[in-house]
Amino acid sequence: MNKKGVLFVDDEPNILSGIKRMLRSLRNEYDFNFAESGKAALEIIEENSIDIVISDMRMPGMDGAEFLKAVKEHHPQIIRIMLTGQADEESVFRTVNVVHQFLSKPCEPELLKEILGRSSDLHDRLNNTELKKIISGIDHLPSLPDVYANLQKILKKEDTTADDIAKVIEKDIGMTAKLLQLVNSSFFGLYQKVESPARAVNLLGFDTIRILVLGVQIFSELKTNSSPISLSFLKDHSMMVGQCSKKIALASVDDPELINECFLAGMLHDIGRLLLLANCAESYLPLVEKAKNEGTLLVDEETQQLKATHGDVGTYLIGLWGFSGNILEAISYHHNISAYPRETFSPALAVHVADALYYKFYPQHLIGAPPEVDLEYLEKTGFGAKLAKWEEICATVLEDGEDEI
Repeated sequence: MNKKGVLFVDDEPNILSGIKRMLRSLRNEYDFNFAESGKAALEIIEENSIDIVISDMRMPGMDGAEFLKAVKEHHPQIIRIMLTGQADEESVFRTVNVVHQFLSKPCEPELLKEILGRSSDLHDRLNNTELKKIISGIDHLPSLPDVYANLQKILKKEDTTADDIAKVIEKDIGMTAKLLQLVNSSFFGLYQKVESPARAVNLLGFDTIRILVLGVQIFSELKTNSSPISLSFLKDHSMMVGQCSKKIALASVDDPELINECFLAGMLHDIGRLLLLANCAESYLPLVEKAKNEGTLLVDEETQQLKATHGDVGTYLIGLWGFSGNILEAISYHHNISAYPRETFSPALAVHVADALYYKFYPQHLIGAPPEVDLEYLEKTGFGAKLAKWEEICATVLEDGEDEI
């Protein structure tokens, strides 16, 4: 396997020297490069194969925000990480739509090594180079037109509360993902794990949310031509799979964090479909039509035509944005649970079952062949006897119908 190219950019030579010493044991795994200015760093990128850039914010001449913006425009496939001790509001808002992850100085060696390892794994996970460029270049996720318009409207009202905002955001896949990316990535120095849109809105506050939405424009309205995949269906399907995944978890484990992760994983499990519709409709819609007309599995058509599934695509972006392993695994394995590396209850298992039960209940929304619960995996992992109970408790969500979402 080729070594991944990593570029550190900082105008302080002592900082770069410290990083060199810190990462000396990884020299056989990575090709490390170092630059003391944005200009020098861009020259290195032109002459070398760089996969990951980690840049300081405050630098003379071209600062970190300007440098990473240039990287995004000319080399969108590169993973962009900000490592800085400066986290003032102005800097944050200038980098929100440019940086994939934001790390604070001083950064513990083990955390930096973990970030490098995770980023390297992501590069290997997605084989389609063109898709990798498109996804790495995404700065915000598209939102459903009605939800986007509603959010814009309530933010202009003087009596709007954080709860009002949260109720809108939590109904939209793109808004949920982007907001949780920001609140969990040290952009705002909160340093706590947040898995709820409502909690994120309350932590950031009304004024910050209004600037992000109306000023920085972290969300955008999704505009697409007619499609076999209805945008409102994606919203409703995601919410119902999230709710079913949470009910399955509540009936199976006593871990509140794991239960919350099951809901979020269900909410985001099809985010790759949203990305493909918004950014690759010309190539994606024909294979959707093919699966629909020929009764084949959509993921099989995706693999054949794109060399990647919507699970791979969603995992790549959510991984770039620093989401936890359980969320990534659920997005990645929900159509291929037999490949899941552990035999324990997980968000991946909950979402796999919830997704299949949804289509069993709503066959009219199928595109091609239906996803099936992997009974062999359930038996192997000791959960086979629980399936009937899971289906019973999920029916209470599914029977309410999509109009209740």
